[in-house]
Amino acid sequence: MVRRCHIAFLLAVVVVLLLRCLYAVERSYQTATLVGVQQKHGSRVLYYIVNTPVTQEDPFYQVSVQLKNTIYEGEYTPRHAAESLPGNWKPGESIQARIEKHFMFLKRPDGSELQFVIVKRISPADNH
Repeated sequence: MVRRCHIAFLLAVVVVLLLRCLYAVERSYQTATLVGVQQKHGSRVLYYIVNTPVTQEDPFYQVSVQLKNTIYEGEYTPRHAAESLPGNWKPGESIQARIEKHFMFLKRPDGSELQFVIVKRISPADNH
């Protein structure tokens, strides 16, 4: 009886460790092509004065990347207005990209990554 409990316990520990390893696997980066890079501004309401909104213009970046047969369009909001994207990110350039369910991660030249929220997925044929 005690031996069966030990075997069951060891089996449960092995299963838990294997499941943790499976969930820890990160998707690898793939080479993608930059299709477009744009800086845009969005308006945000700060507060209201006598039913009149006081707004602020916040910059954000919209980047389109083609990976295999899909173009992913993502948005990135910088932490402050002076933050910009790397200068070598121009349409037609190759870039390392990793796609998850709702996010696109693009690798900077220094090895760090930027996280973009995917707002649109389109096929290249629909883009023209």
